[in-house]
Amino acid sequence: MRLYAFMANTDLLRLKMPTPWFTGGDRLSGYDMNKYFETFASRFLEGKIQFNLHVHNIRRPTSGQGWLLDISDLKSGIQETREYARLVMCTGGSSNPRIPQELSPEAAAAAGFKGLVMHTVDFARKIDVLLANAAPAESGPDTPSVVVIGGGKSAQDVCAYLANEGKKVTLVCHNLDPFTAGPKPLPEFIRKSRLLSLFSPHIHLRTALERLLHTTWIGKQIVDFVWHGLADSSFKAMNIPVDSPLRNTVSPYWHVRVNDEGVPRPNGFHPLAVAGKIEVLSPAHVTGFSEDGTSVSLDDGRSLRASVLVLATGYTSSWSPLFEENTIEELGLNPHLAEPNPEYHWDYTTLSDAPPLHPDAKKWSCSLYRGLVPAKNIHRRDFAVNGACMRIAQTPEEAFKETERDAAWLKRRYPEVPTALNASLTGYLAFWTWPQHVDDLLEDMGLPVMRSGGNGLTWPFQVVDLKEIEHLKGERDAKRAVISS
Repeated sequence: MRLYAFMANTDLLRLKMPTPWFTGGDRLSGYDMNKYFETFASRFLEGKIQFNLHVHNIRRPTSGQGWLLDISDLKSGIQETREYARLVMCTGGSSNPRIPQELSPEAAAAAGFKGLVMHTVDFARKIDVLLANAAPAESGPDTPSVVVIGGGKSAQDVCAYLANEGKKVTLVCHNLDPFTAGPKPLPEFIRKSRLLSLFSPHIHLRTALERLLHTTWIGKQIVDFVWHGLADSSFKAMNIPVDSPLRNTVSPYWHVRVNDEGVPRPNGFHPLAVAGKIEVLSPAHVTGFSEDGTSVSLDDGRSLRASVLVLATGYTSSWSPLFEENTIEELGLNPHLAEPNPEYHWDYTTLSDAPPLHPDAKKWSCSLYRGLVPAKNIHRRDFAVNGACMRIAQTPEEAFKETERDAAWLKRRYPEVPTALNASLTGYLAFWTWPQHVDDLLEDMGLPVMRSGGNGLTWPFQVVDLKEIEHLKGERDAKRAVISS
């Protein structure tokens, strides 16, 4: 989405997304995206991307203006310091693995565990070693298994890969990601329209239909029915039994961890688990390594024999190795202590039965304005975490005020999600309400919103097309010309 927005904003760099080729035209795959990005880069960005460079440190020069980057060439080993006027961080949060101390390689060594311990960040690099240590699926019940810890998408993908390779694999987690699935592909007027987004409350309710759904008793009944039906129909599409641990998922309504599985595939995680090719233990928690050197301990007292322990336990901030603490403080990158603010409240009926607020969400709030610019540094105009079309607050005070409002909204909308837990992944989460969020950005620029068209009955079903922002740069230039005149 960001790439498309960038292309639309330039009006020059356009590359139409081809029909998905790897999956036969029914669904976009990772291979399709990879091919698209490679084609785009070779056509428009030749000489603009430098590979095999590692950034060790980012800091201010003594002048206090611009940035100094300590860089080493991974091929030649040459180290240098470069100076830049502005900096955009696009590191994401997927570079530094979060490894619980009790499950770390150090803890394994201290306990005498003989198996391999690895995080999913090293999955591709260590795949040959992993497969060599994994027992065949047809091994007996006492044969050690590859134990994967975590219920998210990466954990599920690792399990599916190993099961498809004929290996014995067990997933252990507190709960699993919810998912959407259906017996056949959804039509575009559902999948690419505003329809599904209308059943998720947004920070702004622009239309009468949204206000009906989210501020009235009858609206809440409709919304609850839709979300329960979505979850139940997805379980049925995957033929998941009522008593299966695969149904131990978080709520798709209250979370942003929702995977789109589409039409079930025989080699996918859920069908493989239903077929018994992946053992799923949930709810369960691995507390450490057993004394026998071949097992891990579960919180219910059981031991589980393991030849490999794969940690799909998430990531910590990718900024820590790049910035010194004083630079992080000066920029205002870290989350700040939250303070209850009664000024911001949303009396939506569809939020009336919210689950308890996560302890970390209760303690911390994000410090990034729109999830893009540290509010504290916004007046400098020389640092951002990502790029987008948006209105920039003029002062840190104004930025902080809006940041606090967004933080309050996220805690109201997704109370179980600690949005400030990973500093380099904090920000504003639109998720289901991405069409409304696009309208927010267009409104910030003083441009028309809700561009898909339709009448009072058909507008929720109109397909949202990228052609709607095809001439965004021209619109913005015309707006600036009017303002300047």
